[in-house]
Amino acid sequence: MENTLEGKTALVTGAANGIGRASAEALAARGARVIATDINGPAVEAVARDTPGMSGHPLDVLDGEAVEALVASVAPVHILVNCAGWVHDGTILDCDDDIWDRSFDLNARAIFRITRAVLPGMREAGTGSVINIASIVSSEKSAPRRFAYAASKAAIIGMTKSIAADFVKEGIRCNAICPGTVQSPSLNERLAATGDFDKALAAFKERQPMGRLGQPEEIAEMVCYLAGDMSAFTTGQALAIDGGWSS
Repeated sequence: MENTLEGKTALVTGAANGIGRASAEALAARGARVIATDINGPAVEAVARDTPGMSGHPLDVLDGEAVEALVASVAPVHILVNCAGWVHDGTILDCDDDIWDRSFDLNARAIFRITRAVLPGMREAGTGSVINIASIVSSEKSAPRRFAYAASKAAIIGMTKSIAADFVKEGIRCNAICPGTVQSPSLNERLAATGDFDKALAAFKERQPMGRLGQPEEIAEMVCYLAGDMSAFTTGQALAIDGGWSS
């Protein structure tokens, strides 16, 4: 069975860089019509210009009305890839109400809203695949100074399993991918913010059993697998791609 995505429309959030961009490009390469979105409109539009089969759209995933309008304008959506997110560095003692709310707004509530908007079209079509980018740092594994991040990513896994259970008989699947540390522009910004980029990078690599960071394209391959018919018997799963970190 060929894992082609011809005739499918895929909506990807956080698609201007990192895992989101790699996923959008990989889905387009397999024949999907890709709606690539990001809060950085010019950046995602530039990515789309260079990628056949992709269109770029500015989108703030925290704006419920904008989410509803975009989904209505591109429907039906057959594949939803939720990549937008945020990482807070700190323990529970570093986490105030604003940080907690921002973590859950970007990492969990945004997925709730956009998935809720897309599901009616998937139900009408009798098919759909929702792919949530969670993290191995969630309900799967702990890590230092990732309190709010881990809690909000754990919520994604809970939502994933609930959506999968509720719609499994309607041809709709929902899975989560739990990456380890993946090379990305946002990671580079966090490393630079430590004041010693090289030392911070070395520490991140050291905690990976493979001794290296993951690459966005490695996560994108799993996205494409879960988007296509080759994974038709897979739903409700939290799939680790973490270089052995959680083993």
